[in-house]
Amino acid sequence: MISRLHDPNYDRWACQIKRTGGCRQPIHLRGKVEHYDQATGQLLHRYSTNLEPDGVLRVPCKTRRASRCPACAEVYRADTYQLVRAGLVGGKGVPETVSAHPCLFVTLTAPSFGAVHVRRERNGKVLPCHARRDAETCPHGQVMSCTDRHSADDPRLGEPLCPDCYDYDGSVLFNAISPELWRRFTLALRRRFARLNGLTVKALREHVSIAFAKVAEYQRRGIVHFHAVIRLDGPDGPDSPPPAWATVDALAQAVQHAAAAVTAEIKPLARTFRWGTQLDVRRITMNGDLTEQAVAAYIAKYATKAAECVGTLDRRIQPLDNLDALPVRDHARRLIAACMRLGKNSGLADLRLIHWAHMLGFRGHFSTKSRRYSTTLGALRAAREEHVRAEEIITGRLPLFDEDTVLVVAHWQYAGQGLSVGDQLLAAAITGTPLADPLRSEAAHE
Repeated sequence: MISRLHDPNYDRWACQIKRTGGCRQPIHLRGKVEHYDQATGQLLHRYSTNLEPDGVLRVPCKTRRASRCPACAEVYRADTYQLVRAGLVGGKGVPETVSAHPCLFVTLTAPSFGAVHVRRERNGKVLPCHARRDAETCPHGQVMSCTDRHSADDPRLGEPLCPDCYDYDGSVLFNAISPELWRRFTLALRRRFARLNGLTVKALREHVSIAFAKVAEYQRRGIVHFHAVIRLDGPDGPDSPPPAWATVDALAQAVQHAAAAVTAEIKPLARTFRWGTQLDVRRITMNGDLTEQAVAAYIAKYATKAAECVGTLDRRIQPLDNLDALPVRDHARRLIAACMRLGKNSGLADLRLIHWAHMLGFRGHFSTKSRRYSTTLGALRAAREEHVRAEEIITGRLPLFDEDTVLVVAHWQYAGQGLSVGDQLLAAAITGTPLADPLRSEAAHE
């Protein structure tokens, strides 16, 4: 750190750090960009990293994981917020009239795989976890009762009352099959909504389209459940209103039926999975109890999280890793071990359980949307990049050329990633971003 502070190129290094937004693990690039006049072949401008500190250009890692880089994850969260909110009130290319379309906020949960420690509240009071007068004793000698009133940060939350009774195989298999359950849910939803209105699915498309945006959230017990915004549009998407008979009540009925009806089977093990009985369906309003801002913020918050809340790792676990030596909770260790054991079954090869053991079997995308729900993350990133480029040209940091007459030739090479412990401390001071324990960062781990 002292060496960096006394480096003659410190100001330029600090400028790079600021431009990454405080990224904790910036990517290092080595190379050059040259601009040539297409008519004459004359070199108009050249940029090279040879003059940069350490001979590299540092760019943001753009990860969505808050556990790896809070700064880049915050950008991803903000983009997801704008994407979800645009589908509720308009903007970003979506007409404002979409705010009048029927819309629901739906939470699909997982079934129970065994009793776990939970925090219960009623009327502002914390209730006992699992208070039972005549509690049974399991075959392993554990009384299936807990009278503790758990605090919000109690490390036991989500852990089984009896680990030996808990269905760890079922838990990771549900995570693995949940993307297929969601796909079948969307199909069943359209079929049921069409039937409620006396139409076929094909005929429904001529009158109504159903759009959604969803995010997956890990519960403390290590199982995902889905939060989704489901909206009714006309046949042309958000640009057209749905017919008068396409009501929010009919949509709610279709959601409840589809959630209860769909199943997904893992044939090699003869196991069938379905959604849990705790289904939450609420109407989104512009000025009621559940506003569009609250929904967008709630969904965006979970778009930057993964399985860290369960106490597992945010990196892949290799088959030769010693599971007993991993710095994880015992509950997470058992879930990982279940993935490793089941992953050796050739009949489950498509689930790729070993590859996704660090995610406890879940391999789906955390945030997804239907094509016509709203804008895209790519469009938001492109608009931001164009804005930054325009500012660079205005301030003179980038040359202004006619794109039709200039040939751009770029050569880039990956030269590493991350910051040293000293550089991390300086970067946190420069940008004001929180600093995690650098010794536990991914770079230090590697």
